[in-house]
Amino acid sequence: MRRPALLVLLVLPLLGGCRYNLVPVIPRPVEFSLPARVTNAALVRDGSALVLRAVIEGQFEPGYLAVTWYDDARALGTDSVYLDASGREATFRLDAPEPGAYRATLSFGGTLLRQVELYEVQP
Repeated sequence: MRRPALLVLLVLPLLGGCRYNLVPVIPRPVEFSLPARVTNAALVRDGSALVLRAVIEGQFEPGYLAVTWYDDARALGTDSVYLDASGREATFRLDAPEPGAYRATLSFGGTLLRQVELYEVQP
């Protein structure tokens, strides 16, 4: 009877080593950057011209904000303005004396950001 008790006493320290010792792997934080976005854009008529005002938000590398003008499906022209961190607002003008179904698309760095519309006649 002494023998099994002695054996249990000898094995008991070894059983204490059987415990959960796995440390879960903590993944590195995911790094991402959100693209620039247009937070405020409005296309309005000002006399015989169309005026487009836009505000760009978010982090972005300095570059050109481009606008492409359309009357229904017909392209009317393009324009661009250079934006950096200090200048985030842009204003574009297009001479358009006649009423129409006007659209303007805004793109920055080759990425289309927004389309604004002004329908003065049915498209």
